[in-house]
Amino acid sequence: MEVTVRLFAMLRERAGASEVVLDLPEGARVADALAELDGLADGLPLVMAVNREYADAGRALDPGDELALIPPVSGGETSAAPWARVTSEPLSLDSLTERVRDPRAGAVVTFQGVTREVERLEYEAYAEMAEERLLEIARAAVERHGLCAAAVEHRVGDVPLSEPSVAVAVSAAHRGEAFAGAREIIDRVKAEAPIWKKEVDGDAERWVEGRPPA
Repeated sequence: MEVTVRLFAMLRERAGASEVVLDLPEGARVADALAELDGLADGLPLVMAVNREYADAGRALDPGDELALIPPVSGGETSAAPWARVTSEPLSLDSLTERVRDPRAGAVVTFQGVTREVERLEYEAYAEMAEERLLEIARAAVERHGLCAAAVEHRVGDVPLSEPSVAVAVSAAHRGEAFAGAREIIDRVKAEAPIWKKEVDGDAERWVEGRPPA
């Protein structure tokens, strides 16, 4: 199948073209398209978009899709834009980690919260507000700890035993800032995001008690 890859700024100059057409196998994902570009984007923290919607490396591609590779925008040595998502899809720590890679970073710290002890957890969220809150939390951590980048996503719906329901990834020049930033993000997500959790184990169900959002 053919997928068009749009290139901008330094990527366009590297390739000598504003777009390239890739012939990919059925079922290919954004990561496969990046691999086909043979290191074109090496050393650049990228944001990807498929058909003008932001996407991660695990996003599946369809014939005729347009994949845009967006390098850092002008404005000096600033941190990459924080990223957050609330989704019903399984979480991919590899994809989240790719979002925070940065040539200035000497440390990348990740965290996953997984279902334990019960058959599954059921998550419900005020998704639009929760996603905005996750983004605000990530942005605040970037500013407070001088992170290069931060990304966080939370799953809704059924999350079976041992699967992740929340994932955080941050990058920073040094490990101290990276650990502190990741810890702050997950602690604030648990305390502030409008997300609710029900434990399901066989016929037994119960909503996990919480407290009013901070």
